[in-house]
Amino acid sequence: MKVFLYPNLSKNNCAEYTAEACEVLKSCGIEYSVSEKHRDVLGNIEGMIFGHTEECMDSADIIIAIGGDGTILKCAGRASRLKTPILGINCGRLGFMASLEHSQLHLLKHLKDGDYTISRRMMLKASASGDDSIYTALNDVVISRSDDCKISDFEVFKDGHLVSNLRANGVIFSTATGASAYSMSAGGPLIEPEMQCIEFTQICPHSLFARSMIFSADSEIKVKCHTSDNAHVHLNVDGNIVYRLSDGDDICISRADECLDIIDISGGSFFSSVNSKLMRPLKDTEV
Repeated sequence: MKVFLYPNLSKNNCAEYTAEACEVLKSCGIEYSVSEKHRDVLGNIEGMIFGHTEECMDSADIIIAIGGDGTILKCAGRASRLKTPILGINCGRLGFMASLEHSQLHLLKHLKDGDYTISRRMMLKASASGDDSIYTALNDVVISRSDDCKISDFEVFKDGHLVSNLRANGVIFSTATGASAYSMSAGGPLIEPEMQCIEFTQICPHSLFARSMIFSADSEIKVKCHTSDNAHVHLNVDGNIVYRLSDGDDICISRADECLDIIDISGGSFFSSVNSKLMRPLKDTEV
C-alpha cells in the first residue's frame, strides 16, 4: 500500500504530527511519500520518499491530508479525479472533514487491513459566461462583491425557472459538506454531509425576508449578476477567487461528475463533531 502525505506545514505542530504518522505507517509496512518541496523540513523522517506532488499523488492508494479542512480542499480536486480517498488529520480548530485528531494517530494502523468506512461527498461544478474553464468545488461556489462594488442584484434560476430576485453582498451555493463552512456563518442550516443537494444562502441580503433554500442534487442553477457601471463581483470556488464578473454575466452551477471519498477511521459521527466543536458543552449541573 502507498500513501501520499499532504501536510500544511504552516500549522502548529504539523511537522511533528507528520513524523508521528510516519512512525505508525512504517510499523504497518505502508510506504509513504511527500512532495519534494518539504525535504528541508521532513528530510530527517526515516523511510520518507520525496517526489513531484502529481506523480506521488497519482500512484498513491490513499492521500493523508495533515492540517485542517482547508488542506483537504486543496487536494480534493485531483483526488476526486483520481478516485483516491482522502484521510484528514486535524491540526486546526474545527476540521469537520478530518477523521483523526492528532491524539488518535495510532488508529492509522487500520489502513493496512481496510478497517474503515468511506463517506462519499457530492461536489459542484461551476462555469461563467466569457470563461471557458469549468471549476470544481467540494465546499461551495460563492458569488460575492469585489472592492469596487458595494452591493449587487442577483437573479437565481433553477432549471430555467426564476426562484429568487435579490439584492445582497453575494450568494452561496454549497454542498452538504460545505454547509458547515461559509454557508452556516451566513445563516444557512447544517446538513448531513452525505446528503445529495445544493444549498442556496444569501450573504447580507437587503431584505426582511431572506431564507436559505435547498435544491435537489440534479438541479441546474443559473445566476445572473447585475452591478452598477464598471463594478464587478467575484466568482469564488472553495475560497479561491477564480474569475471576475461584470454586469450581465451568468454563472451556471450543477452537480459535478466527480465525487470525493473521505475515510472515516475513528468511527466518529458528524454530529459528535458538531457537538464538540460548535456547541458549548454542558456542565454536570446542567444535565
